[in-house]
Amino acid sequence: MQAAALHLIIRGGGQTERRQRVSLLVISLVMKEAPQAFRIEPRWPVILTVLAVGFLLTALPGRLRVLPVWGAWVIAIGLIVPIAAIPLTTAKARWMRIERIVTLLFFVISGGGTLVMLGRLLEAMVYRSGEINGYQLLVSSIATWVINVLTFSLLYWQIDRGGPEARAKHTRPDWLFPQDGAHEDVPPDWRPTFVDYLYLSYSTATAFSTTDAVPLTARAKMLMMIESAISLVTIVAVASRAINILGT
Repeated sequence: MQAAALHLIIRGGGQTERRQRVSLLVISLVMKEAPQAFRIEPRWPVILTVLAVGFLLTALPGRLRVLPVWGAWVIAIGLIVPIAAIPLTTAKARWMRIERIVTLLFFVISGGGTLVMLGRLLEAMVYRSGEINGYQLLVSSIATWVINVLTFSLLYWQIDRGGPEARAKHTRPDWLFPQDGAHEDVPPDWRPTFVDYLYLSYSTATAFSTTDAVPLTARAKMLMMIESAISLVTIVAVASRAINILGT
């Protein structure tokens, strides 16, 4: 159809007029085929997750806390700033790169802090049982488990298929979601959002295995294995010991 229209334009009028018509047609075709602006994924669930992690890190007992209260909130606010700046500024690509770097840094700090907290809980439970009661042990184990889930959900959301907005380009996935194979039941432009990765992290920490999302890459399998191991130690060793103390 476009070729026929171009043929008719070339046949009619003088040479100068034909050139102008061809130029206008080419411009219109280029504008029609130009890629659409990518959709910005809502960031408010991510901001709430970061705030929850910051609150839990500061709510832990002083002997188990890895970071000072102000340090945890500085790290949390440092991640919230680029997340909030993406929908508010025109330099979205730059802030997305900053968001990715800060999110990975946040995971390293928070994930490392989770391992240290878990180690301190085990140490207190085995060697210093008189310094921490069952209630503190139970609350600390729950907080550690929740931090583990929220922290890994942020990492999964940021690394899968290149990141939140890059997922629209259908790059190589780390996880295969059920919606990827149910094209007739989902919108044609569907792609996983943060809630999907939050559920992925929750189910990994609860079932200690894959549920609806299937890991496709080695790094996805290793990350899920680490998260499951942290969750298993927290529930089986720490939380069960706390319940045993409270029940006596």
